[in-house]
Amino acid sequence: MKFTASSADLLDALNTTSGAVPSKSTLPVLECILFENKGGTLLLSATDLEISITQEVPGVQFAENGEAGREEAVAVPARRLIDTLRALPDLPVTFTAGEGEEGEDQLAVRLETDQGEYKMVGHDGQDYPDLPELESEENRVELENALLSRAISKTSFAVSQDALRPAMMGIYFEIGPEEGRTVATDGHRLVRLTMEELVSGEELTFIVPEKALSLAGRVASDQAADQGGLCTVSVGEGHVGFNFGEAQVMARLIDETYPNYGAVIPDENEKALTVGREALLAAVKRVGLYSSSTTNQIRLEIERDRLDISAEDIERSSKAHEEVRCDFDGKGESEMTIGFNANYLTEVLSNLDADDVVFKLSTPNRAGIVTPEEQGEGEDLLMLIMPVMLNTYA
Repeated sequence: MKFTASSADLLDALNTTSGAVPSKSTLPVLECILFENKGGTLLLSATDLEISITQEVPGVQFAENGEAGREEAVAVPARRLIDTLRALPDLPVTFTAGEGEEGEDQLAVRLETDQGEYKMVGHDGQDYPDLPELESEENRVELENALLSRAISKTSFAVSQDALRPAMMGIYFEIGPEEGRTVATDGHRLVRLTMEELVSGEELTFIVPEKALSLAGRVASDQAADQGGLCTVSVGEGHVGFNFGEAQVMARLIDETYPNYGAVIPDENEKALTVGREALLAAVKRVGLYSSSTTNQIRLEIERDRLDISAEDIERSSKAHEEVRCDFDGKGESEMTIGFNANYLTEVLSNLDADDVVFKLSTPNRAGIVTPEEQGEGEDLLMLIMPVMLNTYA
């Protein structure tokens, strides 16, 4: 294989595919990226056997008669290649792969520029694992890249990292003919985003690993920023694919039953606290610095038009408090005190877009619902956060 390409274009494609390259693997070939000549198009692929990414590289010129070997597929060490291209300016690079002195099972890979030559050892592309393919009859959903990017970014922060609860280690998709939902929870926080444009002819429910969606969201965000465009989501038996045209992300679905999230969303939280999002977020970040490093607990003392946020770390003899203006409708009660984990509250507030947010509360030991005061067009975003127990009502 021999071709010439822009180092910047090649690096961009490698950065996309490298997301599926494991940092360490018992199979050395998995730490490589597969280069393939597909009818004159350079296709890069990577997999960790759970997630796969393919990406076309634009502007590649293949040599008509490769002099140093004619292999049409070669696996190249990802980290060394990316680091090399990252250290180069944007200039033409000639890539050559062919049999080397190291043996028939290894290939000599060379990068040549007008500034120098760089050599490394690759692997025969035939040794690279086969990537999964979805059948043509699988269920398909087409949506805008910007919509997919938003659905992922607004929910992924609440995905659980607990391997003992595998169903919660992904984002749950619930798509129907009239609307669709993405849901994530770790038991402390829950996010439910309902979108009118996320629709399917048939009812679909599936759980996608957070890592796969993070990679798909990155591609969707980049393409939405550059040219908008659409993504086709294909759901098959055990796999899901996100097709962006020049790039594709494939992942193995989480084969578990998602918890009944609707049962934990309270419907009797009648006390409403309306507060400026940025003012509250800034205060929580500052006061949270003085909370206990073990519990990250902060106290919210709510009155009609005043919200006092405080924290104390007895072990380090430190404490802080701030006051924020608010509007509290306590349904007959003029004040309320409730505690939250400062980190969890910070993440919830950071993932809302509205100027003002509404906390719907009940009692200090029941989950609070947080929503933007004004929902985005065609969507309904709801976040739930569990309180922490304070001494005042223990």
